[in-house]
Amino acid sequence: MIEEKDLTPVGKFQKTHALKGELNAILDIDPEYFAEGHPLIVNVEGAFVPFYAESVRGKGSTTSLIKLTDVDTQEEAQGLVNETIYADKAAVREFMADEDEEFMLEEDLEGYRVVDEEFGEIGVLERVDSTTQNTLFVVKDSEGEEIYIPVVDDFIVAINEEEKEILTNLPEELINLNQKKL
Repeated sequence: MIEEKDLTPVGKFQKTHALKGELNAILDIDPEYFAEGHPLIVNVEGAFVPFYAESVRGKGSTTSLIKLTDVDTQEEAQGLVNETIYADKAAVREFMADEDEEFMLEEDLEGYRVVDEEFGEIGVLERVDSTTQNTLFVVKDSEGEEIYIPVVDDFIVAINEEEKEILTNLPEELINLNQKKL
């Protein structure tokens, strides 16, 4: 049985494509991962179900077209629209380690202190929220309030694994949006 604790979100099905069961997907991982035979795992009515890619091809810079084995009609594919695509954490780590020695899963950062170059300590990273179109760091400050920080390369200066610290350079407007005066 596939358990959620062993999975990491790696993309989302957007919509069907054509009539033979292909799906548009935004992937946060190299599409080659699925082309190599790793399953795309989807929560179907409370159970995590593995699907295998019959074919994966790029469509633009951020979208892939995926044809799943045994999903052969637009109607069958429609049931997967807007569903998050998961992959096995251990398999993703292994795949990404071959590609990038500095790779970390976002959830590996949970518990790290978040410190801004200008505003000082923001709080502790409680979780990574990938349920929205833009991934967010949910940081809990010293008063227990949640601060939402978009996961954007321009905002993240460095990640220090040894100190378990994320150094940021956040715009003042983002701090004000979170109703914080640090």
